[in-house]
Amino acid sequence: MAVKKDVVVFGISLILLLLLSGCGSQEGGDIAGTPTAAPTAAPPTATAVLPTPTTAPSPTPLPTATPDPFVRGTDGYPWWNDATFYEIFVRSFKDSDGDGIGDLNGVVEKLDYLNDGDPTTTDDLGVTGIWLMPIFESPSYHGYDVTDYYKVNPDYGTNEDLQRLIAEAHKRGIRVIIGLPLNHTSTQHPWFVESASSPDSAKRDWYIWRDENPGYRGPWGQKVWHREGDAWYYAVFWDQMPDLNYENPEVTAEMMNVVTFWQNEMGVDGFRLDGAKHLIENGEAQENTTQTRQWLQEFYKTYKGNDPDAFTVAEIWSPTSIVARYVKDQDEVDVAFEFDLSEAILNSVQGGYRNQVSDQMDRVERAYPPLQYATFIANHDMDRAMSQLEQNEGKAKAAASLQLTLPGVPFIYYGEEIGMTGVKPDENIRRPMQWDSESTKVGFSDGRPWRAVSPDYQTRSVALQEDNPDSLLNHYRRLIQLRNEHEALRVGDWLEVLTGNGRVYAALRHSDNETILVLINLSSKEQDDYALSLEEGPLTGAIAPILLMGEGDIAAPEPNPSGGFDEYKPLPVLPPFSATIIQLGN
Repeated sequence: MAVKKDVVVFGISLILLLLLSGCGSQEGGDIAGTPTAAPTAAPPTATAVLPTPTTAPSPTPLPTATPDPFVRGTDGYPWWNDATFYEIFVRSFKDSDGDGIGDLNGVVEKLDYLNDGDPTTTDDLGVTGIWLMPIFESPSYHGYDVTDYYKVNPDYGTNEDLQRLIAEAHKRGIRVIIGLPLNHTSTQHPWFVESASSPDSAKRDWYIWRDENPGYRGPWGQKVWHREGDAWYYAVFWDQMPDLNYENPEVTAEMMNVVTFWQNEMGVDGFRLDGAKHLIENGEAQENTTQTRQWLQEFYKTYKGNDPDAFTVAEIWSPTSIVARYVKDQDEVDVAFEFDLSEAILNSVQGGYRNQVSDQMDRVERAYPPLQYATFIANHDMDRAMSQLEQNEGKAKAAASLQLTLPGVPFIYYGEEIGMTGVKPDENIRRPMQWDSESTKVGFSDGRPWRAVSPDYQTRSVALQEDNPDSLLNHYRRLIQLRNEHEALRVGDWLEVLTGNGRVYAALRHSDNETILVLINLSSKEQDDYALSLEEGPLTGAIAPILLMGEGDIAAPEPNPSGGFDEYKPLPVLPPFSATIIQLGN
């Protein structure tokens, strides 16, 4: 025992001596010779996340600074390029009063799930924006046929409830935008009731009427002229949603009043424009007309005049080459949803090959102003992503990895982060959020939910996934938190990296202060026959790679004379459907 005590005493003395000598070799708080990223401030609204443990010691990644989301954006970009948005169908998110219908106070109850405002926690999703699907008074469950543009749907609460939600969201660093269905109203809207009452009505020209049926059909072959009395009115989506006539200055003036009310009186941070390409027709040309784009320029002046930092994202379900025209001059809308990219993400993941997403990103990069487009996997008008991916958890993770490491402004449809399933009709892709699996009420309501929950509620819910580190939910949390912490993933340039293997997607994201490499195995099998090549890039000098997501011992690249690399293989093997994210410079 005496020998062991002597060894312990000697060991303690040696440790103290080393500590004392080490103090003299520190400079600026960093131990000399330790390769770490330059220290920067942690993001004020992002949730911190620890990197996935590696099998060998790795330098510690430090986040790049995220500016205050209510002041400015990174590298001179607008604030929305630092944001990740979450789309909420209020009716299905959380019911606070037991009537089976989700409401605004229910959203308030769940704000901490979305972002608790504390960057030191890791059990929130980390989103910094919310898009509320239409919340106006409406006779339909979906809310796209509005009867009062100045009033919150009583099913959801009151105008004061919305103001409280916005205030509570702002406390947590979350912006709030609302869906604005301005192309049409309900047939029950007082405007249309008066318009239809007589050809001599003062509001007759607020809608589009013809004495005879013009006879032509809509953009997808649908009936668009509907009879009312002795006349015909135009409705592109549904006979219960007649189109407003924006060639009438009175209609335009009233809708600008609506926009101003929700910004100045209610405090919303912006809008999602529904069916924006259909606003003004030109004869049988019923989408993407010059007149529509001219009208949006006036709309842009109004909402930016109310608040220069206001944000609008438009739904323009058209090819990239057409959608980008609305954004190109930055005088109609701020960003638009990239439907072609959504399809490419799903097709690449489903097929297991990178070519579709890589080729589409090339088109996107050429078409839009830098970063000014919105990415998504699926939304409220599409079969849920998990159903499209045949309920394959690995594919769902790969799709999330692609979306949340791409440029643009990401939008996540509620429940996508837990893999909620559903195929049309629309009611079945908008079912109640599955908070737990204890009963058919799924933690959504104390009453009977307005719509029956998904049949898989017993195996898929927030409660079942939140404590499982390998769950889809925690995969989303880690990706969003990494995006919040690393500016290259938010505002960095996108450079395609050749992989020599169609199953492996790779790209470099490079901002003013950071360079990150993203590797995604789109296959259900391990991939070891790949080698990365980038002809020209931002790399210089010796590289000390830092693993942000993934597992294994990382090899460092040797930059070529043009700042790229040749035949680089950071890991010997890429696991199935894995995402490997490596910081190459900070």
